[in-house]
Amino acid sequence: MWQLQGFGKGPVYTNVAFPIFVDPPHAPFDDNETLRTRPVRLRFEGVDSAYHVWVNGTLVRYHQGSRNPAEFAITDYVKGGGDNVLAVRVYQYCDGTYIEDQDQWRMSGIFRDVFLLGFPKATHFQDFSVQTIFDDAYENAKLEVQVELEGKGTVSLKLYDADRKQVVEDTCTAGNGDALKFSVPVSSPHKWTAETPYLYYLTLSLGDDQVVTHRVGFRQVELKDGLIKVNGKRIVIKGANRHEHHPVHGRTVPYEFMKQDLLLMKTHNINAIRSCHQPSDPRLYDLADEMGFWVMDEADLECHGFETIADATLSPAERDMPFFKRQQLTKKSAALWTSDNPEWHEAYVDRAVQLVYRDKLHPSVIMWSLGNEAFYGRNHVAMADWIRSYDPTRLIHYEPDLDAEVMDMHSRMYPYMETIVSFAEDASKTKPLVLCEYIHAMGTGPGNIKEYMDAFYKYPALQGGWVWEWASQGLLTKTKDGKEYYGYGGDFGDAPNDGDFVMDGVLDSDHKPNSGLVEYKKALEPVQLVSSLGKTFTIINRYDFTTLDGLACHWSTVTETGKGTGGSLDIPQGLQPGSTAEMTMPEAAISKDSETVLELSFTLREDTTWSEAGFEVACIQVPLGGLSALKKPEAQNEVRVSIEKTTSSVKVSGGRSVWTLSLSSGAISSWKKDNVELIAQPLLPSFFRAPTDNDFPQDGKDWLDRKLQFGSVHTRGIEFKENEDGTANITLSQKFGPKVLSWSLDLSTTLTFSPSGSLDFHVTGNPVGQALPKTLPRIGVTLGLPAAFQTTEWFGRGPSESYRDMKLSQPVGLHTVSQISDLWAAPEFPQDCSNRTDTRWFKISNGEGTGLTAQFYKPSDKEQRHLFDFMASHYDVKDIFESKHPYELEGKKKEHVILRLDAEHHGLGTGSCGPKTLDEYALKAAPFEFGLVLY
Repeated sequence: MWQLQGFGKGPVYTNVAFPIFVDPPHAPFDDNETLRTRPVRLRFEGVDSAYHVWVNGTLVRYHQGSRNPAEFAITDYVKGGGDNVLAVRVYQYCDGTYIEDQDQWRMSGIFRDVFLLGFPKATHFQDFSVQTIFDDAYENAKLEVQVELEGKGTVSLKLYDADRKQVVEDTCTAGNGDALKFSVPVSSPHKWTAETPYLYYLTLSLGDDQVVTHRVGFRQVELKDGLIKVNGKRIVIKGANRHEHHPVHGRTVPYEFMKQDLLLMKTHNINAIRSCHQPSDPRLYDLADEMGFWVMDEADLECHGFETIADATLSPAERDMPFFKRQQLTKKSAALWTSDNPEWHEAYVDRAVQLVYRDKLHPSVIMWSLGNEAFYGRNHVAMADWIRSYDPTRLIHYEPDLDAEVMDMHSRMYPYMETIVSFAEDASKTKPLVLCEYIHAMGTGPGNIKEYMDAFYKYPALQGGWVWEWASQGLLTKTKDGKEYYGYGGDFGDAPNDGDFVMDGVLDSDHKPNSGLVEYKKALEPVQLVSSLGKTFTIINRYDFTTLDGLACHWSTVTETGKGTGGSLDIPQGLQPGSTAEMTMPEAAISKDSETVLELSFTLREDTTWSEAGFEVACIQVPLGGLSALKKPEAQNEVRVSIEKTTSSVKVSGGRSVWTLSLSSGAISSWKKDNVELIAQPLLPSFFRAPTDNDFPQDGKDWLDRKLQFGSVHTRGIEFKENEDGTANITLSQKFGPKVLSWSLDLSTTLTFSPSGSLDFHVTGNPVGQALPKTLPRIGVTLGLPAAFQTTEWFGRGPSESYRDMKLSQPVGLHTVSQISDLWAAPEFPQDCSNRTDTRWFKISNGEGTGLTAQFYKPSDKEQRHLFDFMASHYDVKDIFESKHPYELEGKKKEHVILRLDAEHHGLGTGSCGPKTLDEYALKAAPFEFGLVLY
C-alpha cells in the first residue's frame, strides 16, 4: 500500500462518506495519485483500485476491481531469449471507487501476490469445478467434476483419502470447447464440516506432465425446512467479520499473520468467517478448508456513501422521522445511483462472477454474499440470478433484501433482542435469520453476548451471526517525539474522516485478543451449564455435529483461599448435539464451611489442525453455596474511639487507625494505620465514569448532556454521635450535582468508626430535580492511595476486566497482582476499562505489611456480603475522559493509585453501533442505598 511506503498523502479512513467529489461514473483527475512500480510478474491477485499493464512498451490491458484477481494474456508481447520489461500504472481512484466504499482505510497499491503463469502445451487445463452431491439419507455421494480444456485431450481423475489411499478413479475425453464431465459415486465418504474438516485429495491428469490437484470436502449446503442445513443438519453461525488488515502493511497481510488470525478464531470457539467486505486473500480459503470454518464469501461491492447524499436532500420534517423510517427514504433514493441503475448492471454482475470463479472449489465457502451496504436494486437481483445459474450448490446472502424476496435468508445488523425474538416467533417466516453484523466490539465491551447466543439455540430460525469485527484497524505510527501508538481516522491529515470508528475489533490493532474476544469465546463454548441442583448438575452439548467424546473433563474446587485439588470426571459417552446430560458432583468438592465453586475444565483429548491435546475449549463453574458472611476485624484492648474537633476537621482514633475528616468537603482526607498514610486523594462518593465507545451514542450522550462529567459532592450538614458500643458516627448531609444544571443526588452518608480500626460507610441517595439523567454510570466511592500500594488481592471474578454484562469469561477465584499497571486493560482509545465485578473482598497493600481491605454489605443485612465492583489504576477519570490516544493519557499518569469501589455499575451493551445494555444491566437513576466496610 503506497501510502504506508512513504508515498502520497497518507491513508484515509471513512466509513460511509466518499473521500472524493461525487460525480459517478467519473473519477477525479486532479489529486488522483498513481504509483510507477518496478517490474513484477503476472497474475495480479489484488490491486487497488485500477491499473494499466504494459509489456515491453506495448499496452496490454486495463483492469479494475480492487480485491478481484486478473490474468493478462501476454504471449504476443513477450520476447524470448532476453530481458522483458513489465510496467504497471496503478490509479488511486477509478469509477469502480463508487462501489468500493467499504468501512476501512482507503489505501492504494499492488497489495497481493503477482505471478507469471506458464502453460507448456497447446492442450492444457483452463478451468474445473467440483460438486459433492449426497443421497437423501446423506450417506453416499456423487463426486461431480467438470473440466474445461484448451484443446483436446483425455483427463484422468483420481480421488485419495486423507491417508493418501486411492478411493476412486475415472477417465474422460473431450475437447475443442466441450467440457469433460465426471460423475463418480463415492460410498460413505467422510463428511466435511466446520467441526470435522476432513479433506480428500483430487488429482486431474492430462497426459504424463500436466497435473492439477485440489482438496475436496464432501458437504452439501441447502435451504431445507426453512433452515440453513449442511449435510442435513441445522448449523449455528458463531462467526467473525474479518477485514484484511495489518497494522504496518495495511491490506498487504503476511501469510503467517493471517494464519495466526484463524488459529486464534479456532481457539476461541469461532466457527465462521464473513470476508467483509470483499474476497479475502485466496490463501485464507485453503486454511479455512483445513482448519474448519463456515465461510460467507462476500463480493467486493459497497456504495454506502450515496446514503449521505440522499440524506442531505431530506426535508426538515423527514429528518425528524425515526432513524429506521428515515433510512427507508434515503436507501431507496441512494439505490438509484448505482444499485438500481441499469448502466451499472455489468459492473455489479462482474463482481459476482469474479467472486464465484475464484473461490468455487472451497468446501468452506457455504454461501455467497452480494456485498455490503449497497442498498438494494435490480443489479443485486441480476447478481443472484447469475450465481444461481452457475453455482446452485450454495446459498446467497445480502442483508438489504430485508424481506428475503431473492436471498436464501433474512439478515440484520445490530438488532435488538426483542426484534430477533419477534422474528423467530413469527410463523409466517419461511426462511431463517442470520445477523451478518452484531455485538459491535468497539472499545470496552461488548456486553450482552450470552443473551444472543441463548436465543440462537432457543429458536431454530435464528442461525447465529458474525461479531463486528475481528480486529481493530489502527495503523502503527509515532508522535513527533517517537512515542508509538495506533492511529485512526484524522491522525494522518485525512479529511473527511470517521475518527476512531475503525477501532472496533475483539482483537486490538496488534491482533492480540482483548476482553471482548475472551467473553465471546465463553458465550460460544461447546459445553454449557444448564442447571445445578443438590449434588447434580446438567450440561448441554452445543456442537452442531459431534459428540463430546473428543473432550476430557478435569474438576477442581475454588474458595477464597485459592484453588483446591481435583481430579478427572467422566463425560457421558455419545452425547449428541443439543442433548443434555445430568452429572454427579464429586463428593470431595462439596464444602459447607465457606463459599465454594466447582470448576470444570473441558479440554481436547487429541491434537487437531489448530491446537494440541489438553487445550481448554470450555470452563464451567458450578456454585456450591451462597456468599460467606461479612468479615470485620475485632477490637484489640480498645473499647471506644476518640474524637478531636477543630474548626476545619475532625480527627478520629480507633485501634491502629487515625482518620481525619474535612468539615468543608465531607471527605476522609487522611487515614493513618500504624502511622502509615493510606490516603493520597480524599475519599468521596462518586458516580461518573469516562464514557466507553458503547456508551457515547446513547447512555453516554445522556450523561454528558446532564453534565455528569462536571459533578461534585457538596456537604450541607454534619452530625456527630458516640455510641454505647464504643463506635462513633458522623452523618453527612450531602448533594452530588453538576455545574450548569439544577438536578442532584441527595446523599445521607453515615461514617461509623470502630475501635477495631474499621470504617463503615452507609450511604443513601435520592435523585431529585429537573433534567435528571436516565441512568447513572456507577454508584460508589473513589480514593487515592500512595504509590507504594501496588499489590492487590481479591476474591471474585478475574483476572481480567469484567462488567455486569461482560463477566462470564472471568471465573470466580482468588486473584493476585503485584503491580497496579497489570490491572490496566489499555484501550486504544482511552475510556472506562479495567473494572472487576462480582467481587467478594478486595485488598491492596504496600508490600510492607500495611494494607486496606474492602467489603460491601447489604444494608438490610449488615452481616451478609454484597457483590461489588472495583477499579485500581494510576489514571484519574477526568484525564481518561479528555484523552484521545494512550500516549496522551500516559502523560497524565498519577504517581499515586486511584481506587474506585462501586456498589453498582452500569452495563456496557453494544451502543456504539447497536443496542445499549439490556434493562436488567442498566443502572437506573433511582433511590439507592449501600454499605461499605474498610479496614
